[in-house]
Amino acid sequence: MVLDPWDIGVFVAFLATVVGVSLYASRREENATDYFLAGRKLTWPLIGFSLIASNISTEHFVGMAGQAFGRVGLAIASYEWMAAVSLVIVAWWLLPKFLKAGIYTMPEFLEYRFDSGARTIMATYLMVAYVIVLLATVLYSGSIGLLAVFNIPKVFVDRFGMSPENAHYWALIAGIWSIGIVAGAYTIYGGLKAVVWSDLLQGGALLLGGAIVTVLGLRILGDGSLIQGWSSFVAENEGKLHTVLPWNDPDVPWLAVFIGGLWVPNLFYWGLNQFITQRTLGAKSLAEGQKGIMLAAFIKLGIPFIIVIPGIMAFQLYNDEILALGGNAGDKAYPYMISQILPPHFRGIMFAALCGAVMSTFNSGLNSASTIFTIDIYRKYVNRNASDHHQVTIGRIATTVIVVVSCLWAPVIASFEGVFAYIQEFWGFITPGIVAAFLVGLLCKKTPPVAAKVALLLNPILYGLCRAPKWIWDANHPAAAGQKIVPPEGFFGVVYQYSSWAFLHHAGIVFVVLAAIMLAITARRPLAEPVTLPTSEVDTTVHPHVYLLGTLVIAATATLYIIFW
Repeated sequence: MVLDPWDIGVFVAFLATVVGVSLYASRREENATDYFLAGRKLTWPLIGFSLIASNISTEHFVGMAGQAFGRVGLAIASYEWMAAVSLVIVAWWLLPKFLKAGIYTMPEFLEYRFDSGARTIMATYLMVAYVIVLLATVLYSGSIGLLAVFNIPKVFVDRFGMSPENAHYWALIAGIWSIGIVAGAYTIYGGLKAVVWSDLLQGGALLLGGAIVTVLGLRILGDGSLIQGWSSFVAENEGKLHTVLPWNDPDVPWLAVFIGGLWVPNLFYWGLNQFITQRTLGAKSLAEGQKGIMLAAFIKLGIPFIIVIPGIMAFQLYNDEILALGGNAGDKAYPYMISQILPPHFRGIMFAALCGAVMSTFNSGLNSASTIFTIDIYRKYVNRNASDHHQVTIGRIATTVIVVVSCLWAPVIASFEGVFAYIQEFWGFITPGIVAAFLVGLLCKKTPPVAAKVALLLNPILYGLCRAPKWIWDANHPAAAGQKIVPPEGFFGVVYQYSSWAFLHHAGIVFVVLAAIMLAITARRPLAEPVTLPTSEVDTTVHPHVYLLGTLVIAATATLYIIFW
């Protein structure tokens, strides 16, 4: 794709506006509350758009669209539609409890409910996961997307005379570090306030860019008519437009979607994940936080139409060309399609949308990781009496270090099969235990601290035992080109078959086991008295329309599943 001066001007103007507005909005930060929670003054539009912009990144444009391009099709939209329902649960039940406690971080809540050991375990888990899963993946997928769209490796071939393989590698590295430096710079300076204002702008660009791609794709399919394009799309892809797949599907089984394991990562991600909840913890009142969550839930219902549907369109329009690119062809589907269909003058907008998607997620993860390090680790174990100014300084130093480590780790992700699968697979090592600790702790007031720590520490072991047999066998018995891996026979064959189930099933099973262990410990060693949580001065009055809006979200989700059953 070649950018004309107009495209370059649009992109530069967009980037300058994002950085300028972010720095201006955060110019008067005076203490740790200002830096880490935007002074607890966030309003619902900022919260809603920030939730979406932080969540949607090139891992969606690259990874989720890639899953849609492949065998999974529209069923991958369950991650978005069930997320909308999860957001309703967060607004109705979890957020009031967290705001009432006045916490800065989610691990901090575990200390109030259990003890400092549970807090430290969760904080350590999140720090590691943010660096090697979240931030590194955003950098890698963002660089891959930009390389595919704008053919940056060709610059390295033409300018430096590199081989195509070396050119692709060094272009990937250059993209990773460029994104990391630009997004990290204003996050280091401005904290959460800079992040949410940049999210507002970048979220708008993301939604606009995605909508343009969907419209242009339909126009191509319908020879200029959107209605005929949709008719052609539905007729040609009927087999891919189903949201309900068999219970034993390896990717999105219906059992996990509706009553099983998908609820574990969803409740963790939207309700217990510092990366997301930091926006709602910064709300100036419960009403503002709840309305912001509802705005995000309604937007989530439309995300599949600008990410998943184009991934399926790419299969219809450019299947052979994309497969010819080699490697993880699905991850290249969306970038390749937009490189083919975007006319001049729209490319700068899409470039801005892609970069905005990357930077909004990256800077949100950075800010959350530095918050956890500063509040849950540094202030807890290194300097309990750190002043507000000193905490902000430590937060900025931590952000800088995290940027460097994430940029160094990001190229390693190229060795894994599929960006989206990489993300979901590795979160399973910590999410069932965290969800069990929070839910059992909230529902059972006499659950002792040891129960939470046992669940958190057992999670990686149990999940690893579920997944390891398949990983080990596949690694030691690779299939020939074009062939499937031959599974073992006998008892080991049964174990391999179980290990081959969708990771969502394993996440659900591990959660149930850990929750049962916590309840068993509670029955045997209950606390003498129920735990009393702290109470903050944050206004926790429930907005009267929250329950109506939540009901509408749930009804709309059910309607979408009925239409695309």
